[in-house]
Amino acid sequence: MPIILVIVALCALRWFEVWRFADISWWWIVGLMVFAFVWFEFLEPMLGLDKRKAHVTDEKRRQARVEKNFGGPKKK
Repeated sequence: MPIILVIVALCALRWFEVWRFADISWWWIVGLMVFAFVWFEFLEPMLGLDKRKAHVTDEKRRQARVEKNFGGPKKK
């Protein structure tokens, strides 16, 4: 997600010709966009990072439900 924010910021800075960003070629920004597309569409699913994030979210939700229903984990 941070790469998307960087791309948006670079586009805005280049568009409004702010400081040294006015001299950046649009091809650098397009290159970052292509990299982000390849990362999110191919590399992240291939490495299983999207499933890992979903699994962590589900585990946190399950833990919260258990704590709500049973008052937290029991100590031995």
